[in-house]
Amino acid sequence: MTTVLVAGATGSLGSLIVKNLLERGADVRALVRGPSKDKLPTHPRLTPYVGDLTDGAAALQPLVDGVEVVVSAVQGGPEIIIDGQRELLRAAERAGVHRMIPSDFSINLHGYGYGINVLSDLRRRFADEFDSSTVARTSVSIGAFPEYFLADVHEILDPVAGTFSIWGDGTRPIDITTIPDTAAYTAAIALDPKTAGREVHVVGQQLSMLELRNEVEAASGRRWKLVRKGTLRDLRAEIARRQFTASSMFEYLALQYQIAMFDGTASLRDVRNADYPDVLPTSVTAYLAGSGAAHFAVPEENWRQDEWPTAV
Repeated sequence: MTTVLVAGATGSLGSLIVKNLLERGADVRALVRGPSKDKLPTHPRLTPYVGDLTDGAAALQPLVDGVEVVVSAVQGGPEIIIDGQRELLRAAERAGVHRMIPSDFSINLHGYGYGINVLSDLRRRFADEFDSSTVARTSVSIGAFPEYFLADVHEILDPVAGTFSIWGDGTRPIDITTIPDTAAYTAAIALDPKTAGREVHVVGQQLSMLELRNEVEAASGRRWKLVRKGTLRDLRAEIARRQFTASSMFEYLALQYQIAMFDGTASLRDVRNADYPDVLPTSVTAYLAGSGAAHFAVPEENWRQDEWPTAV
C-alpha cells in the first residue's frame, strides 16, 4: 500500500486529492495548518499532521519518513511556491522519498519562456530544484480550471451585460479541466510509478473560445453578445499597459494566462488521458449544467484582487 503525503490538504484541490487517494486505497498523511485540521474527514487511512512549509526541512522530515510520494497542493507567492516547497523537497530528500508532485496544476508551463506569466515563473524556478535532487519530479498539467476561467477574474463572462469577450479570433483549441477531475487524475498519477521524472498532461476537454461560447449559450438558455476585444497583439499591449499602471499583479495575471493559451504556446502536449481510463473527465456541457451554472448569475461580490488564485 502506497503512503502519500499531501500538503495543502484542506484546500479546494488538495481536499479532493486526499479523497481520491483514499478511494484508491492509499495511506494518506495530510499536512495542514492548525486552524484547518478540523476540516479533514475522519478515515482509518488518513493521518493529519499540523505544520507549515515554513517550519523548515528538519521539522518536516518526520512527517515524510516512510512516505513514497509527496503531493503539494499549496498556493501562494514565492515564499510558498519556491521557499516553502523547497523545504518540503529537502525534507523528502532526507527521508528517501521517491517522488514529488509540485503544485503546478496549470497550463503547459514549459511551452513559453520567462517573463510571460508571474506564477509560471515561480513554478519553473522551483522545478529547477529537482535538477540536483534525489527526488523525482512529476508535474501535472491540466490547462485551465473552468471554475476560475469563467469567473469574473478572467473578464470573459459578464452576466450583467450579457457579453462573452474574447481576444484573437477565438478558433484555437484551449485546454479545460475541472478541479474535481484534476484531483482524480492527480491521485492516479501519484500512484503510478511510471510518472517519475515526467511531465504528465491530462485534460478534461479541448475546445475553442467560440465553441465555449456556444456551450455557455446552450447551457444558460440565453444569448451572450460576442465582444471581440482585439488581436493577440492588442492583448499583449493591454498586459503591458496594466503592468505599468497596476497597483497589484492581480490586475493583469489572468490576461497573462490568456495570452499563452490563445497563442498556443501553453497548449498541452502528449495528453495521457488513456493512461488513466478509470478517470472519466467532465465535459464542459456537464460542468455548465451543474455547478458551473453559477457563472450565469450576477455575483454577490467581486473577486478580491489580493487573493492568490488556485491556478488558471
